Amino acid sequence: MLKIYLDNCVFNRPFDDQGQIRIKLETEAKLHIQSLIKQHRVVLVWSYILELENAHNPFVERSSAIKQWQRLAQVDVNETESLLSTAHSLQSLGFKSKDALHVACAMEAASDYFITTDDLLIKKARTVQGIRVINPLDFINVVEA
Repeated sequence: MLKIYLDNCVFNRPFDDQGQIRIKLETEAKLHIQSLIKQHRVVLVWSYILELENAHNPFVERSSAIKQWQRLAQVDVNETESLLSTAHSLQSLGFKSKDALHVACAMEAASDYFITTDDLLIKKARTVQGIRVINPLDFINVVEA
């Protein structure tokens, strides 16, 4: 079964302004991914950095809705020395610190896919071995093909 890691921008996508077609389509893809998780067709990976970032979400309703997904995660990644070392290596490749931690967590869990709506992160991650970083729409195309 595929293991997937969703970053915070994916979890927050349904709360974004749905007036733009790209955002609306990514929201629909995220909702479909949620159904795959609930049907146990994919394994959701959670992490300490997701929890930390979500705890700082200024919108209590959003934070609470996102926190519920932790219950459905079958893998929960905590901080380790090897994870921090991986994150440091990613930062040296130009990743922002939080992005590096998220990707390192996904790698630590041996996730098959890291799903994000961040185009710059997707572009940077093309150079990283061991993880496939992908947009939610592209992930749906892969899974449903």
